[in-house]
Amino acid sequence: MFGMMQIRRYLLPAVACTVVVPMALSTAPRALDAQQTSATGRAFTPNDWYKLSTVGSPAISPDGRRVAFTVTTVKERENKRHSEVWVVPAAGGDPVRYTSPSTESSDPSWSADGKYLFFRSQRAAGRGNTWALRMDAPSGEAFQLENYPTSGTTPRNGAFAVWSEADSDSAARSDSTAREGDLFARMQATARPPFSSVTQPVEPARFDGRHVVDIGYKRNGIGFVANPREARTYRVAQLWRQGFDGSAKQRLTNAPYSHRSAVVSPDGRRVVFVADAQLRADSVVQAERDSLAMLPYDRAREEEQRNESDLFVLDLANPTAAPRRIAEVPGTENSPVWSPDSRRIAFTHNRSRTSNNTLAIIDATSGAVTTLTGDWQYEPQDYTWMNDGRLAMAATVGGSTAMFTIDARSGQMQEVIAGRRRLSGFSFDDARRRVAYVSTSLDQPTELYIADIDGRNERKLTAFNDSLNKVIAWADAERFVYPSVGGLEIEGWLMKPHGYEPGKKYPLVFYIHGGPHSAYGENWFDEFQNIAGAGMWVLFTNPRGSSGYGADFTYSTRGRWGMEDYEDLMKAVDIAAARPDVDSTRMGVTGGSYGGFMTAWITTKTDRFKAAQADRMISNWWSWYGSSDAQGLTEFEFYGKPWENPALYDTLAPIRYVDRVKTPTLIVQSEEDHRTPMTDAEQWFTALRKRDVPVEFVRYPRSNHDLSRTGEPWLLVDRLGRLRQWFGYWLKDEMPDGKPRVATER
Repeated sequence: MFGMMQIRRYLLPAVACTVVVPMALSTAPRALDAQQTSATGRAFTPNDWYKLSTVGSPAISPDGRRVAFTVTTVKERENKRHSEVWVVPAAGGDPVRYTSPSTESSDPSWSADGKYLFFRSQRAAGRGNTWALRMDAPSGEAFQLENYPTSGTTPRNGAFAVWSEADSDSAARSDSTAREGDLFARMQATARPPFSSVTQPVEPARFDGRHVVDIGYKRNGIGFVANPREARTYRVAQLWRQGFDGSAKQRLTNAPYSHRSAVVSPDGRRVVFVADAQLRADSVVQAERDSLAMLPYDRAREEEQRNESDLFVLDLANPTAAPRRIAEVPGTENSPVWSPDSRRIAFTHNRSRTSNNTLAIIDATSGAVTTLTGDWQYEPQDYTWMNDGRLAMAATVGGSTAMFTIDARSGQMQEVIAGRRRLSGFSFDDARRRVAYVSTSLDQPTELYIADIDGRNERKLTAFNDSLNKVIAWADAERFVYPSVGGLEIEGWLMKPHGYEPGKKYPLVFYIHGGPHSAYGENWFDEFQNIAGAGMWVLFTNPRGSSGYGADFTYSTRGRWGMEDYEDLMKAVDIAAARPDVDSTRMGVTGGSYGGFMTAWITTKTDRFKAAQADRMISNWWSWYGSSDAQGLTEFEFYGKPWENPALYDTLAPIRYVDRVKTPTLIVQSEEDHRTPMTDAEQWFTALRKRDVPVEFVRYPRSNHDLSRTGEPWLLVDRLGRLRQWFGYWLKDEMPDGKPRVATER
């Protein structure tokens, strides 16, 4: 299988990197999957979303014989999702549910000896959310283990575990329940007067508002949070050790700085961890960050190379001794992993915020560093040592995901698991012979797969979505690349409408992703299938600013949102519109977050789209900055706060040019979205309505910025339906019930 090799030059010219890949895998258009989508099936409809199963969080057992994973389904009548832990034999066979269907369970993990399967679950009368099942005995009820480490890493002999955790006794959170005798004890947490506040309620029992003194009083997905009621305290992460013999856990360190990403060496003699490069107290580090945040923006300061964290080693034979810094590597170090012989440590680091994350190896004794991916265009993600001294590493390569093996000495990479698909959750057995992962492609929802470490013998272990695959003809997409401004190559896709017939023209909907540093890719996506199922083309691209193409590409839009990225997008529209089977007079545009901003921006610059849908939009960067929970985004991307760079904040605000908009627009917004708050959508709606531009405004309750991904099922499906109706009306002359609209309407 690996006899024939070819050289593949990856997409985009920023830092062209040549790697050796096996021809059989690099040319595979899809995952090796026996289940093929039926070309004669029916179209996807919004209500089909309720029937989908989502597979995630795979965990292969230490001996490689079983794989545990999470399955999430939807209980339509109850308007909620439901998660369970299942287990399937690695050799194949029927998966079995291991947790009760009456409770929510997820994120399985194995004990080092494989005797216990741990998982997360909130259950009555439980302490914490970690539960266990015995796997070396007949299946029984889940239980909680006392004096048994349920996390951390273990040496080869499996005698103990080491992990980093904040000492629960070192400090209590000041925003927790009120102290005994507190006059404000019975008030809601957000109503109590915060620390350093000047005012307080005249009558505590009669005030049920919110009292705020600090930024950070609201967060998307969490809502309003109470400001601290005492001076700031810190829970410093220390190192802990515990045996598997029922003994109590032992704290190894007592320092003012946090120990992060702790990993014990295979020989059990040392622990490597990440800490502040100067071993400053957490309080000092935070005070510095707070001070810098108050200063005027300084581009040189923000972009300078930093050494914020280093790798340190603690000798377990003498844990009270000062830890040893292995080497002072420029940049920020993360995610250390010991080699099997306990001599070397793999880690990632980046020199600045806008530089690539790089995989490197450091000698644990001498401190000598070998960089493995220094000139590579892409960035390492999950990685682990193999028993032969090589490393296995996952990476996002444009819109796809691949797994590579890397020679630890030469740095030579070989792509071993790939194809036009997205892979996630790589989990390896102890012998590093097998890897389990979740795979999805444009026309295949998520399922669990397993393969040998070299990519051979890949097979599908689950079939939770096969029944749906048999009745629905999932739309596929043509992938294409095209040159844009400055010669930069952009990746895009064009998904066919359901029922496509050569010789006919079909409307097109153009999707723009969020972020802007997010990305579309080779994965199943409900929104694309929804529009394709309605008989329309779906065009989507990854313009400059997207992730997955290297840091230079990702940060090339700083200070230039709506400029070259706009050109990238419109060039894709030009390419699609030139096709004889695309009706260029019936095109729509849509997007969320950054995509919502860009949708509004596009409608201020061109009338070529017959309809638009703006989701989680931003229309006014001044009001967004003052009401969002993410001011740091534009402080970095727009080189300062609004009053420090007012021209840029004004120039890039769609609301300044709303008098040019003629495109009928549907606005969708969530009432509890603190990332892109309601105010910008309200401004856009009012402006369009005052100008008599056709506009509808749908506001979803109990929903935040993540409605389209994790929102209440009924509301999520309702949103899918409204997008389909809006574009069906303006691009296909259809009413919501599917009947043709008459000329007098609207």
